[in-house]
Amino acid sequence: MVSYEVSIGLLFLCVCLCCRSLSLLEIVKVQEGVWLALPLFPIMVMFFVSALAETNRVPFDLTEGESELVSGFNVEYRSFLFAMFFLAEYIHILLMSVLGSVLFFGGSFLFVKGGLLVFWFIWVRGTLPRVRYDQLMELL
Repeated sequence: MVSYEVSIGLLFLCVCLCCRSLSLLEIVKVQEGVWLALPLFPIMVMFFVSALAETNRVPFDLTEGESELVSGFNVEYRSFLFAMFFLAEYIHILLMSVLGSVLFFGGSFLFVKGGLLVFWFIWVRGTLPRVRYDQLMELL
């Protein structure tokens, strides 16, 4: 099974090859005329699906179904450590949103674009149902 970091890294390299630079500043400068979301739309879709999987959001949260079982970290950690654990998950969402904003939507109004992508993460979680293991096995 391939890790999702590998797919995100390869998609990042595709954007870097199109911009001919590894610098995020150069990638932003290339997008002054047109956002890369338009010519690289399939890569953008694959990036955001991989970001959903990397952040362990719906429908890729098969490892932990909070409604079905009592998970270990929820029982083991209390107060501050529990808050840090969940804060790290949401910081990961912020990181993926800002990175996606820089790669595909340019650098101006970064917080607005990043906030819209965070809203997209929350919207996907509220819209899509979580797939259970038995439903996944029926697909095979």
